[in-house]
Amino acid sequence: MTVRAVKRSPTSKTAAVASATALLLLTGCDVPGVYRPARPVTGGPFTFYVSPDGDDANDGLSPDRPWRNLDHANSVRFQPGDRLRLRGGARFPGSLTLDRGEAGSANEPVIVESYGTGRAVIAPRGTSAITVLNTAGVEIRNLSLVGDGKALRSGVGVAFRNTLPGARRLEHVRITNVEARGFQNGISVGADRSVSAGFRDVRITDVSVHHNLESGLAFYGPEFDGDRPAYAHDTLRIERVKAYANSGDPRSTDRNTGSGIALGSVRNATVVRSVAHDNGAKSAADADEGPEGVWVYDSDRVVLEHNTSYRNRTGSHVDGGGFGLDNNVSNSVMQYNLAQGNDGPGFLVYSGKPTGAHRNNVVRFNMSWDDARKLPEYGGIVAYGTRLSNLDIYHNTVVMRSEDLASAASAGNRPPALRLRDGMSDVRVHSNILATDGGPLIEAESAYDPSRLRVQGNDYYSTGEWSLRWGGQRHTTLAGWRAASRQETADGEPVGTDVDPCLRGLAAPVTDGAAGAANLVPGCGDAIPFARGARAFGVDPGPVDYFGNRLGDTLTAGAAQIPSEAAEATGPNATD
Repeated sequence: MTVRAVKRSPTSKTAAVASATALLLLTGCDVPGVYRPARPVTGGPFTFYVSPDGDDANDGLSPDRPWRNLDHANSVRFQPGDRLRLRGGARFPGSLTLDRGEAGSANEPVIVESYGTGRAVIAPRGTSAITVLNTAGVEIRNLSLVGDGKALRSGVGVAFRNTLPGARRLEHVRITNVEARGFQNGISVGADRSVSAGFRDVRITDVSVHHNLESGLAFYGPEFDGDRPAYAHDTLRIERVKAYANSGDPRSTDRNTGSGIALGSVRNATVVRSVAHDNGAKSAADADEGPEGVWVYDSDRVVLEHNTSYRNRTGSHVDGGGFGLDNNVSNSVMQYNLAQGNDGPGFLVYSGKPTGAHRNNVVRFNMSWDDARKLPEYGGIVAYGTRLSNLDIYHNTVVMRSEDLASAASAGNRPPALRLRDGMSDVRVHSNILATDGGPLIEAESAYDPSRLRVQGNDYYSTGEWSLRWGGQRHTTLAGWRAASRQETADGEPVGTDVDPCLRGLAAPVTDGAAGAANLVPGCGDAIPFARGARAFGVDPGPVDYFGNRLGDTLTAGAAQIPSEAAEATGPNATD
């Protein structure tokens, strides 16, 4: 996938503010009929109220004396500690903009929120709902942002933009309990291509971004330079975000559209307990790149954990997967996630750029169930790319079934549990459960030598014909492949198994895209000689399994290290 930054639509400050300020400078404050600033001259911080039954002649300083219009609120130069409160349950046409010079701080942020009962609704006419331009120290809470037909093409629900020159990131951004729908992008945080810095200390929590055109939530920055890696945004936490039904743009053939959560040019970021589903269905059929549920590019030290991504689609012949570490991603981890029923791969690790910046990444303790439904040329887990190096894939559980596949797959082009393509070095694949109902267990484009890619301690099980392709050869037994490839050995001894892991997911119907983890838990108990855990091969597996249970000294293959009854009682993704 060739990655480009999402399209940006910054909104400028209302022109009336600049005009009114100039008029004040010329005429003075005592001239009758001349615009007067809404903010009191002295004191503060202040809390301002806006209500449809208010009056812009009020001072706005209490719920009993609110302003009426957002345009009037836009005239205020907000200072640290100020609050703008919109009446809950009311609808406000127009938009808000915070510009340079209106910054708050972590200790005294400028806050925009609802008051009373329910969320206030901001409904812009063809523009963004809230724009924060070249400033930070801002918190946006408990609001519903609803775009119209024109905003779907050119607006953003919440847009944070940094176009200032220099390398200083703007600090402290909070977006909490916000809904954004009907925009080109639901929420976007970006740095201009001509600058090197965006925002720092960003938290986006309990947010719903849905029915937008190009993305639910997106971060972007300047073009990546492999010789001098730099990242616009630093220290992010994205938690309990729901990104769904972001359709994609059928007109946009030159870039990817329709992703749930897309992170570009970020460092030290975590996406946790979030859900992306049913995105990307209308992305352009002729596009050379497609959407993903949750994905990362041009970034460093990113963790995707305890998330679910299901039924994501692509309108084209590429992508449409659950999770992805895309171009130029380093020192990052995908762990404890569930991908299910996506058009493309459940988990993708990919590099299409010759920068050498895609390195030192880990894919562990994830579950993929019935992915690559539309595009069998992918698989449950897919890894490949130009100069991709130092990748660990271990303790994942992948189930691939042929039912309800597209006609091409039904005719014999069935997706594998694991697909390995060319371009990689220093890759280790340990202690995974790979299970199919007759489809290939592994499809490797090259017959990788163990010095470049080592495969050990996995369980390979099929309810139908057992098959695996390694380079130009197809193997029908584990022993035959082991002898030909020198894979699945340790200290000269055979490792890896082909036993039945007793997964209900090999037969259970998929009825709810948000469920399924318990169906991928081995149900055979300790009597089944599962393959060895990653710790046996010198790999530190981390502290817990998929369900948050502490790991013991002896591990078996797969993402779950507990019996199915305990897994169901605990529930998926039980702990951080």
